[in-house]
Amino acid sequence: MKRHTTESGGVTRIQQSVLTRSERAVLNWLCPRLPQWVTPDVLTWLALFSALVIGVSYALSTFDPAWLWVAVGGYFVHWFGDSLDGSVARWRGIERPRYGYFIDHSCDCLGSLLMVGGLGLSPYITMNYALLGVIGYLLLAAYTFLLAKAGGEFELTHGGIGPTEIRVFLVALTISMYFAGPMANVLGPLSLFDLVAIGVAGLMMAVFLVQLAVTARKLARRDHRERVGAITR
Repeated sequence: MKRHTTESGGVTRIQQSVLTRSERAVLNWLCPRLPQWVTPDVLTWLALFSALVIGVSYALSTFDPAWLWVAVGGYFVHWFGDSLDGSVARWRGIERPRYGYFIDHSCDCLGSLLMVGGLGLSPYITMNYALLGVIGYLLLAAYTFLLAKAGGEFELTHGGIGPTEIRVFLVALTISMYFAGPMANVLGPLSLFDLVAIGVAGLMMAVFLVQLAVTARKLARRDHRERVGAITR
């Protein structure tokens, strides 16, 4: 499903993912039912704290794999805080476009490092390959922020995949790690989970490169039309 909303400053938020419709229905149900003390700031910091809990839980799974279940629970809390902070602000009409944009997305970038970096401290995925995933995420984040400035569109999803779908994947991966345990190497020094991390990172980087090329051509055509229009006026 594709969903467009307009933010302050004329930037259009674009959501086009598998779970957009059902997730929006849940968020719209939750927003009016949250107590007033649950502010957007509280939700943003809750998401960041849960990211820290997830990362620490992955690290502690070195000593006891039961910590992986704490990480799974942390993803649900992270979804709650990260998905609702902006929704609550828009629902209550208390948006702070500059502050909210800056803090929310800064916390998103830091949270991704905490969560996926924690995976690298676990016995399941090598740190080098976990950090490749962080690099892929940050490339897509940079694309999103640059497009918002250059093209007036804020794409929350890439290739039909957004933050919620990524969390679902990570929950499934975490549960798989619990039942499979640290896996023996299947390709030289690489375990199966290492290969999954490399594959996901490679996919994100490929999506970034494709979107970069497509958007660059689109913006070049727009600049050309505007330049020709200015000359002919």
